[in-house]
Amino acid sequence: MRAVVQRVTRASVTISGRIAGEIGAGLAVLLGVGNSDEERDAAWMAEKVVNLRIFRDDEGKMNRSAIEIGGAVLLVSQFTLFGDARRGRRPSFIEAAKEPLASDLYRLTGETMERLGVRVAYGEFGADMDVELVNAGPVTIVLDSRA
Repeated sequence: MRAVVQRVTRASVTISGRIAGEIGAGLAVLLGVGNSDEERDAAWMAEKVVNLRIFRDDEGKMNRSAIEIGGAVLLVSQFTLFGDARRGRRPSFIEAAKEPLASDLYRLTGETMERLGVRVAYGEFGADMDVELVNAGPVTIVLDSRA
């Protein structure tokens, strides 16, 4: 499972002109599910994301998590995180998980984050989405449950 995590002041997902999900301060998470991913990858990713200490403390150091600041997560499915562009110019997505595995693990990741105490807003799995965000810092972290 791969994720691009961005610290944001606000973020939203729009589908066909309709806002599907939006948050204020927190994390925008683009999440890709791979063929070999399992429930343990979803649990690892959820725990890692909500506990990442990338928010500033009173001394200005990145020392607080989304849980500690009361932040939310905007979770957006992103199969292209498994794109392989090492050969040629057109990425191959053969390592990206298909249905139902991909949507099940995407949803499980979000539900686990919620159980850990973070409000989660969602994109729509498989939809053509417009993601808008304000990256605070900027702070961007790339996570891989298998690396």
